[in-house]
Amino acid sequence: MSRQIVETRREILEILLKGLHRLEYRGYDSAGVGIDAGNGKDWESNAKSIHLIKQSGKVKALDEEINKQHDMDLDVEFDVHVGIAHTRWATHGVPSPVNSHPHRSDKTNEFIVIHNGIITNYKDLRKFLESKGYEFESETDTESIAKLVKYMFDNRESDDISFATLVERVIQQLEGAFALVFKSVHYPGEAVGTRRGSPLLMGVRSDHKLSSDHIPVLYRSNKKGCTALPRMDQDTCLFPVDQKSVEYYFASDASAVIEHTNRVIFLEDDDVAAVVEGRLSIHRIKRTAGDYPARAIQTLQMELQQIMKGNYSSFMQKEIFEQPESVVNTMRGRINFNDNTVILGGLKDHIKEIQRCRRLILIACGTSYHAGVATRQVLEELTELPVMVELASDFLDRNTPVFRDDVCFFISQSGETADSLMALRYCKERGALTVGVTNTVGSSISRETDCGVHINAGPEIGVASTKAYTSQFVALIMFALLMCDDRISMQPRRREIIQGLRVLPDLIKEVLSLDDEIQKLAEELYQQKSVLIMGRGYHYATCLEGALKIKEITYMHSEGILAGELKHGPLALVDKLMPVIMIIMRDHTYTKCQNALQQIVARQGRPIVICDKDDYETAKCSSRTIKVPHCVDCLQGVLSVIPLQLLSFHLAVLRGFDVSTVPSRLSRN
Repeated sequence: MSRQIVETRREILEILLKGLHRLEYRGYDSAGVGIDAGNGKDWESNAKSIHLIKQSGKVKALDEEINKQHDMDLDVEFDVHVGIAHTRWATHGVPSPVNSHPHRSDKTNEFIVIHNGIITNYKDLRKFLESKGYEFESETDTESIAKLVKYMFDNRESDDISFATLVERVIQQLEGAFALVFKSVHYPGEAVGTRRGSPLLMGVRSDHKLSSDHIPVLYRSNKKGCTALPRMDQDTCLFPVDQKSVEYYFASDASAVIEHTNRVIFLEDDDVAAVVEGRLSIHRIKRTAGDYPARAIQTLQMELQQIMKGNYSSFMQKEIFEQPESVVNTMRGRINFNDNTVILGGLKDHIKEIQRCRRLILIACGTSYHAGVATRQVLEELTELPVMVELASDFLDRNTPVFRDDVCFFISQSGETADSLMALRYCKERGALTVGVTNTVGSSISRETDCGVHINAGPEIGVASTKAYTSQFVALIMFALLMCDDRISMQPRRREIIQGLRVLPDLIKEVLSLDDEIQKLAEELYQQKSVLIMGRGYHYATCLEGALKIKEITYMHSEGILAGELKHGPLALVDKLMPVIMIIMRDHTYTKCQNALQQIVARQGRPIVICDKDDYETAKCSSRTIKVPHCVDCLQGVLSVIPLQLLSFHLAVLRGFDVSTVPSRLSRN
């Protein structure tokens, strides 16, 4: 956060800490802040010393540590101030104050930096810097960045080198993914942010008209290949007209800044954004093919109350119960239920090309991958094309062949998933048409794909994705319906599915009314060490997704098993003590699932069955049933997954975990 508005240190810290609170849903195990020291009378002298406060645990623990700083005057006023704050989830080194961000260049805090991501060549950097006499105090990859920027400063060719130039030189040496924000005593009142592979945006707040609605990108390379300082004037910077009062917010997510401003700039990979004397400029080292010449200021249509929990105990619970509305929002304006038409505006310019393609490849990670698995069968049925569903990391590891007549879908709630982004660039290099299915306007995937569909599920704050899964599911179904809208033989099936979508929100509400029943089931299961979830056909993805939710927030072992594979090993795990959840619906796999159920019972298993509410035959063979309403077969997965979402939530609460933050296993007690 960089500000040129008179505020007290207390108010500055409150803004930083509130921003961290807004990001708690992402999971973390430590937090810290770096602010200007001094007495506020001379901002340049204040900014030439930095106060670092870091603590392991929640943001509340950091707040308590700040209040213990008796030598820090919280009521002193600043008219210019730069403060940075960060929550860390341990990847290198255990949670501790010394491993927390911000990290510093030396014991006098000449440079400090916060980092979201992972630096893969940090060991080589650390070895080099140690050989030059720089001493490390943490186990993290991030500290090498703080030391590296000091090395660049110590070895600068002239005293007038800019902060942004130093940062450009630093990122040229970094490998991996990062979003970084720097602060330094040598550049009072300045902040520099940059990103590659991790999200970073800038919020802009001013009570006065801004000088522009976009910022031209400055390229620093001159003809000799050396770095030259750019011309800094009203044509290259953003600033408030006739006024100095302005605030700039660096953030990884809009939820951290939305209560202050809805005007944001989304930075691209290798952008370097510099705030100097109330002016914002954006730099790049060199121009590359496909570069946009400017960064636009966008107005977010997000309300603060959208990201608040309301009467729910957690964001996850709130988002599970928002699904009747979120699936409606995914379909709103896109399906006409009276004439059975589907319109996806983001695909209209490319739909003919997609219909002529050779195959569809759905690429994603985690829950988004499961949305692809869940809809693969109906996509194959309605498009009559081969459909591959790929985990992005494995897709890249295999150097999977991709051709110009392939269409590659990239499914991601955030639109910033690192492996999916790398897979996107891999496919674009090979000439494939790329389609984004995301929940975040302005995200990297939504910007870099040729076309796409925003699922419009609303902000998903909970770490464990719930409503985004069901909205991705519905969005892919709508795409399948669009692909066959001119095929006469498909029309009866299309009408059946579209009318199924029409009643889906009401059926979701009916499933959510089972919450008390599912909570009682959780009370029976929460002390177990493991749970198996079995199904087949349309519901195999439900098993995978349900098992992932239980693993993710309860720390119980859980496994999603294809019921057709039961005799090929998994049956050995079944006995009277092992909890088994089976999904059995009245579709083309019903008889086969009944056979699997009989095998479970024969091994003295006591299966808990999720089934149609009028399926009395299945109820006779199980010790417990969760009865959900019947829907069109390819949509039934939306209804069958919700009991597992609720079950995972209640299991986590009963086991004593905070489902809002999903803490690191290292830090839980």
